[in-house]
Amino acid sequence: MPKTLNKKIVRREYTKTDVKELRAHSRAKTPVTKIAKLTKRTTGSLRQKARKLGIPLGHRR
Repeated sequence: MPKTLNKKIVRREYTKTDVKELRAHSRAKTPVTKIAKLTKRTTGSLRQKARKLGIPLGHRR
């Protein structure tokens, strides 16, 4: 049987600085994939947070 390498999902809370950074990237129109690499978060996580904050991210060009 092949071994599956399941990654443990570790949830990280968004700090005030994380939110500030996300808002700055939104204003700068940085692509979501680039933000994901910089913040070490998934694109889905970033999109959900942006939606909750009511800031545009990604599909708007």
